[in-house]
Amino acid sequence: MSRLPQWVGGLGAGLTRFAQRLDERKAQTSVTADASEGAYAPAPAHTGASSDTHGSSGAAEAAAGQAPVGVGVAVSEHEHVPPPPGYAPSVAPRPDPVAAVPWGVRVAAEVAWRLLILAASLWVLMRMISAVQLVVLAFVAALLITALLQPTVAMLRRHGVPRGLATAMTFISGFVVMGLVCWFVVWQVTENLDDLTENVQHGIIELKHWLLNSPFHVTEDQINNIADNLSKAIGTNTKDITSAGIEGVTVILEVLTGILLAMFSTLFLLYDGPKIWGWLLKLFPAAARDGVAGAGPRAWATLTAYVRGTVIVALIDAIFIGIGLFFLDVPMAVPLAVFIFLFAFIPLVGAVVSGALAVVVALVTRDMFTATMVLAVVLAVQQIEGHVLQPFILGRAVRVHPLAVVLSVAAGSLMAGIGGAVVAVPLVAVTNAVVGYLRAYARENALRTAAGEPSPEAAGQVVPARSEGPPGESRG
Repeated sequence: MSRLPQWVGGLGAGLTRFAQRLDERKAQTSVTADASEGAYAPAPAHTGASSDTHGSSGAAEAAAGQAPVGVGVAVSEHEHVPPPPGYAPSVAPRPDPVAAVPWGVRVAAEVAWRLLILAASLWVLMRMISAVQLVVLAFVAALLITALLQPTVAMLRRHGVPRGLATAMTFISGFVVMGLVCWFVVWQVTENLDDLTENVQHGIIELKHWLLNSPFHVTEDQINNIADNLSKAIGTNTKDITSAGIEGVTVILEVLTGILLAMFSTLFLLYDGPKIWGWLLKLFPAAARDGVAGAGPRAWATLTAYVRGTVIVALIDAIFIGIGLFFLDVPMAVPLAVFIFLFAFIPLVGAVVSGALAVVVALVTRDMFTATMVLAVVLAVQQIEGHVLQPFILGRAVRVHPLAVVLSVAAGSLMAGIGGAVVAVPLVAVTNAVVGYLRAYARENALRTAAGEPSPEAAGQVVPARSEGPPGESRG
């Protein structure tokens, strides 16, 4: 019994020490939690944020006060792990891909895909035209013939002749004249073919003697070898020549078909030109119809001026060069003059080809002096044509640069042969006139809109389709 008081006293002292130690641990845990929250908590931006911060601090203190003793010991003994921040880190947004591309690259890409679309459309259009090439060339030839004959129809109409009769008279007389010209050329060539063959053989013999006596030291054996090689080549390629003859028959049939199509189209263009133009205008949208209605007469005036001027210039060239050939006693002077007239419809290139043909015929059938004189006559007439006749006759109606003429003739001949070379320059001239008018029309509309004036459509000033549309009749 004497030890019981001692044991009770020791138990009380131990409980007292345990209580003291527990209070010390609680105090250390509270101090550590306050320090960590003060280091990582964001600065309060407004009242609500400060209240949230105090609330979270109070919750942390309460959690620290309710934590067991072992947790506090572990936190104090090991490295403290800070809590996650109460805000999301700011991440810079990615730029727009369109804005990230340089301006020059964007412009190049925009131009490139538009050019690709235009090239694809042009390729499809050319494929379609090549599929119906005969029909297209026949219709274009009909347009050129109509531009040449339509003023005659208009003149007869002004003198009181009915439209049907005026069209029939002009159509029949025009094609009769062209047929007579073609017949005359064929007749002259066939009549003088024997004489031409003899003259060519004589010219070849003279050329052979000239080569033997020339400073080129050409021997007779070399000349005979060249002649034998030509004969062998002709004999070896007999099959090719036969197939070419068969293809020539096919070409003749195609030419006849094209002539019939051109005649048929010319007849209806002369008779119903205004109605056809009015129907074409209806195919365009209403917003673009007024501009097209104004561009059509300009295009038709340009085409008419080109055809008339070319015919007059070609006729003058043929007459003067034919007179020179006649006085120089060159065989087939009249057929050569007709060839010069026909080749004049191919600008620049046609004059060179026809002049070279006349010089070669003079060289083979006559002598070097006669060929030189023919060359001088051809050059003199062509210089007068280029510097006097064309500027005076064509004037400013057809303004095409010589480089554009050469390139258009080359491109037309590559795509459609001789027919393409004939229609290339008038097509370029008409396109130039249409583009110039549409550009001026758009500029005028823009100025009128800026000034607050009504457009021609709103003012009711649309160009009538039947009165001015090509190909049509002159008013009055």
